[in-house]
Amino acid sequence: MNPALGIDFGGARIGLAISDELRLLAHPLKTIPADKNSIRAISEVVRDRKIDKVIVGVPRHMSGEVGTAANAALEFANKLRAQLPCAVETWDERLTTVAAQRALRDSGKKTRDTRQIVDQVAAQMILQGYLDREGNAAAS
Repeated sequence: MNPALGIDFGGARIGLAISDELRLLAHPLKTIPADKNSIRAISEVVRDRKIDKVIVGVPRHMSGEVGTAANAALEFANKLRAQLPCAVETWDERLTTVAAQRALRDSGKKTRDTRQIVDQVAAQMILQGYLDREGNAAAS
């Protein structure tokens, strides 16, 4: 099985995380700028790492409604679907950035020191949630 790629889409930065080949564990990969080159950069990761599934986090409101940020993530997922040779799925990622910030803070990292990795950790949480669900579904 090939690894999966998790994406935490943001207006300024995009966090990437990758799974192991067994799709049991997600690991932070890197942060890329959210700009006109981001889809190309993700395409290179997909090609180089032999990714066959991409999971894009969609930050819904706590009520489940789709807001501005969620619409932007859904639009980005659609652009990826048009460009990538693999499946692109979305995942409800409510509060993953908050959880990532808390986890980094709890590990002793200062907020100003975590700006470049918080998006990767959020992507890791998105991907791990997806992997856990898929693992539980396969075990049932």
